[in-house]
Amino acid sequence: MPDALYADPRLAPLHDPLDPDRSDLDPYLAMAEEFGARRVLDVGCGTGTFACLLAEHGFDVIGVEPAAASLDVARAKPFADRVRWLHGDATVVPALSADLATMTANVAQVFLTDEEWHATLRAVHTALRPGGRLVFETRDPAVRAWTGWTRERTSTEADVPGVGTVRAWCEVLGVAEPLVSFRWTYVFDADGTTLTSDSTLRFRTREEVERSLQAAGYRVAEVRDAPDRPGRELVFVAVRE
Repeated sequence: MPDALYADPRLAPLHDPLDPDRSDLDPYLAMAEEFGARRVLDVGCGTGTFACLLAEHGFDVIGVEPAAASLDVARAKPFADRVRWLHGDATVVPALSADLATMTANVAQVFLTDEEWHATLRAVHTALRPGGRLVFETRDPAVRAWTGWTRERTSTEADVPGVGTVRAWCEVLGVAEPLVSFRWTYVFDADGTTLTSDSTLRFRTREEVERSLQAAGYRVAEVRDAPDRPGRELVFVAVRE
């Protein structure tokens, strides 16, 4: 099940206002252009920011997302009418002969079991054309990013149209490596309502990711450093064989 942040109709519209800087998507757009892609599959497209950005630049885009509330937000954005939206996980995606598949932000880490991760990789493999690429990022577990997920370091707020001021912060609930669980708390100042969204991410090592890609029928072409989190995140470029 998707986390409440993405699936709750009250929380999904807060995602973009509380995280307005999406410069982390620029390298993905650049790679789509670098690889000469024409059709792009955005797995776990969330509120559709990247899918709509791709559509704006003339790509043929398919966005797949299991949280219906997030898709509702996505469909209201500029250029959304140029995107084919699919409700579900990657396993609902048909054979598309896509040139490129992407998983931005934390999408690659939401698959907690080896079975879920392998099923996703295989589903994307089916959706890609031979020689097509899968590009995604994952945080390096050695950096232990979660040590900074405290209320003091993550507190943010935004004035959300039609809602008012919303304050939010993150706190870690538990660490049992490779799994890290955490909670986002949202306070609506207009009426004092407080909502929470609990999440768990899996932190795989570079070696684990490379083995899983090879087992799913990919060749790891390269591993890049994430421009927005240098030294903390790895960007995998895998080729469908």
